[in-house]
Amino acid sequence: MELNFSEDILKILLKDMTADKNILWATNDYKNFGEKYFADKEIKIEQLNIIEPRFKKIREKQKLRTRDMAEIFTPYWICNEQNNLIDADWFDNAENNNWQAYVESNRLEITCGEAPYLVSRYDATSGDPIPIDDRIGLLDRKLRVISKNVEDVEQWLTWAVKAVQSIYGYEFQGDNLFIARNNILMSVKEYFQHKFSFEPSQGFLKTTAEIISWNLWQMDGLTNTIPYSTTDLFSDDNYCRIKDWRENKILKFIEVFKERK
Repeated sequence: MELNFSEDILKILLKDMTADKNILWATNDYKNFGEKYFADKEIKIEQLNIIEPRFKKIREKQKLRTRDMAEIFTPYWICNEQNNLIDADWFDNAENNNWQAYVESNRLEITCGEAPYLVSRYDATSGDPIPIDDRIGLLDRKLRVISKNVEDVEQWLTWAVKAVQSIYGYEFQGDNLFIARNNILMSVKEYFQHKFSFEPSQGFLKTTAEIISWNLWQMDGLTNTIPYSTTDLFSDDNYCRIKDWRENKILKFIEVFKERK
């Protein structure tokens, strides 16, 4: 896949914030490359060039991932319809019905794959690129609202950070998770360039990458734990952690999940 960020930023995008190491492959699709590519091994920065989005994988591999991991990517138009429903519900029920509250409202994409509900740089099923004005992801909508209401560069960056802090997602397979993280950071960069006609600073991209690596995490959605946990399944060390940016607190996702049920 195309890697458009510095090595420092790519290292951040590979980080598992719960385990304090890199995310795992969590798929055997790459095991023919050797032991370092087995499912329970960490993804290393020098291995990233072999990762490909689903639409570039051969048909047989797509079928195997669907069979073994229930991986089915949703077409662009369905993502749009469902995201429209989320927006309609928010605008019907929000007490603070203004653009700032909309940007800060939290969103979660479960088993997110390459995160097509959060950002839609391309149609996940076909690979067709989507022009920035036609993108329909939940973060796309927030960034578009910011661009409509904010002209000052520093204010735009401040609100973009708030937008990224508000979107969450988890995924089991490490290649998907890295692609999702990369797609989100690329989207922020592209919206900034579209608005101001120059690139955001490396410092801003690093800060945003760290937020993304907290907010999109690797998890077994059946147990709410790190994939392939080797110690006691119910040890606190195995439960995935996320960050509440408003309260500046680290939380176990399972506690947030139980509280919201």
